[in-house]
Amino acid sequence: MTSRATTRPVGTVTRGTTNPNRLRRMDRWIAAVQGAELRRAADPVAVDLGYGAAPWTAVELLARLRAVAPRARVVGVEIEPARVAAAKPYERDGLVFRHGGFEIPTPQRPVLVRAANVLRQYDEDQVAQVWARICARLAPGGLLVEGTCDEIGRRHVWVALGEEGPRTVTFAARLGSLGRPSDLAERLPKALIHRNVPGEPVHAFLRDFDRAWAAAAPYASYGARQRWMRAVREVRADWPVTDGPVRWRQGEVTVAWEALAPRRR
Repeated sequence: MTSRATTRPVGTVTRGTTNPNRLRRMDRWIAAVQGAELRRAADPVAVDLGYGAAPWTAVELLARLRAVAPRARVVGVEIEPARVAAAKPYERDGLVFRHGGFEIPTPQRPVLVRAANVLRQYDEDQVAQVWARICARLAPGGLLVEGTCDEIGRRHVWVALGEEGPRTVTFAARLGSLGRPSDLAERLPKALIHRNVPGEPVHAFLRDFDRAWAAAAPYASYGARQRWMRAVREVRADWPVTDGPVRWRQGEVTVAWEALAPRRR
């Protein structure tokens, strides 16, 4: 039987575009939501899957996780061997880089897998299979966070999944640069980006969020954060928002996956 170490990586090479501090919004959310699980784990391994042409995001993930879980370790996984070789000089205590793909080539089951800007090039009908493959590798209590952001991390949308499948969708933005909530539509993850059309739940949510944002315009005099928080309070009357003001103040809102899941074709 072929060992995991010699199995051909599953997936295809991405463009590899990356920038320092690009994933700060996702990392901040991960630290808040998954930090306790990382602290409890006997072997708190996190995987930065598809970190790209430069290792900045993996280096940053280690620092951000260790701020809440000092024993956390990060494994950067890339399907392009040259990128792994280029990242090797950045290895340190708690950080290593390995060649691999969706099979997640770690001997331990990770407590966290972060896959940012990886699935954009895949077909929508491939997403569920990739999700299932990664989630099957998670440790008990583990989390997959998969999503998309812009080049400098101002706008970001991600799905959080457990072993059972998708749980939530989080919308996050630098509020000072946001014209309206539906500006985030261009950063929807692959599972949702083609569903931002009339008749689909994610389209209805963004429509309602825009209306709440418009109604909250008087709060803009107190700053974009206050306007955002007011709009979220309004929209949660009709949508299952799962977080609270502490997260809203960060320019985030999280909604239950089942409310936004694509309709069957």
